[in-house]
Amino acid sequence: MWILKIGVIFSILSIVIGAFGAHALENIISDKIEVFKTAVQYQIFHSLALIMIGLIAKSYSLDLNLVAYLLIFGIILFSGSLYLISIFKISFVGVITPVGGLLFISGWLLLLYNLYNI
Repeated sequence: MWILKIGVIFSILSIVIGAFGAHALENIISDKIEVFKTAVQYQIFHSLALIMIGLIAKSYSLDLNLVAYLLIFGIILFSGSLYLISIFKISFVGVITPVGGLLFISGWLLLLYNLYNI
């Protein structure tokens, strides 16, 4: 059940961050708007994936906690680093972004592996 809750929380945050960026931070992120949009987009996709994973885990009595952790830390590292780049212009955190991407890929692969065991 915790995975569903985290998925909903991250979904809410993606809407709030996206709206805040589009309006309140418009002048600050104007030169990095595509980076910001990518961060929001990946956050919402993987937030919805967390909700889906929570439902799959409950429906099939699967332990998908590791899958959820991989996506959660993927959101934090991937989207988080892109937010820092676009809002605060901290470019050196860009080295963290691919790590978040690898966590996403690992999470999806682990989910696929678990689904083959159903």
